[in-house]
Amino acid sequence: MANSPAAERILGEDDVRALLRAEAPHLAALPLTLVADGWDNAIWRLGDDLAVRIPRRELAAPLIAHEQRALPEIGPRLAGVGVSTPVPVVAGRPTATFPWPWSVIPWIDATPALGVARSANTTWAPALASALATMHVPAPPDAPHNPVRGGPLISRDAPMQERLALLHASRPLRAAWEDGLRSARSDERVWIHGDLHPGNILLRNSGLAALIDFGDVTAGDPAYDLAAGWLLFDSQGRHRFRMATGSRYDEPTWVRARAWAAYLALVFLTLSDDRPDHRALGVSTVTELAGG
Repeated sequence: MANSPAAERILGEDDVRALLRAEAPHLAALPLTLVADGWDNAIWRLGDDLAVRIPRRELAAPLIAHEQRALPEIGPRLAGVGVSTPVPVVAGRPTATFPWPWSVIPWIDATPALGVARSANTTWAPALASALATMHVPAPPDAPHNPVRGGPLISRDAPMQERLALLHASRPLRAAWEDGLRSARSDERVWIHGDLHPGNILLRNSGLAALIDFGDVTAGDPAYDLAAGWLLFDSQGRHRFRMATGSRYDEPTWVRARAWAAYLALVFLTLSDDRPDHRALGVSTVTELAGG
């Protein structure tokens, strides 16, 4: 079990304003309020329409750089199907007092899907399917590399087996994982979000509004993103989600997606001591996997 990691850098309001004065002085005097202090980043609301996204530990710093590389390419594609993304308005560079990249991004006025009843998500399942099909296009050679997300399932078998051993009621997870290991491997190398769980999906008026937190964006197997079908939906919503993708993904891809959902459920179950909402997501995902 694990709690969220401690911050290695804690910036106050004056520190954030100093970063803004160095890169975007026209924004430095806007109202500034800390609104989130997450696993990897702190988020400060800047005025009415912007936010400042700042890494709070060294391991998170490359994730900001990944967003700065990928979102100017992915964001407009998703905007074309009505889905917002936090495309950086300012790609902040390290300074003499702060050693990591940081960004000014749009403030998206919407709420996370985390904690929303699965049955309520059915209505926007086709919209998510459309967004993913739009994003899952061949990625360029310089796409950010991620050693975990979107690779072959076998590359994560060792940690999966370790986590399975921690749980007594792990049969649905083990079955889904073993089915995935037996499925055909993917040779696709498309853009994938890399962290598509309900906390990174925003809703407005009971519909899909935005995908956020692209720090794990990479090129790889789209099955990793499709695992969201088991994290977000009940069986009816998952059926609508899959049907809306048409023939874009073959059967082995869906088998691998279910395996990745099992992997992610275990992550939420074993690494969420201080996040009961994430642990609840892991529990409900196990139930969905048990039902198919």
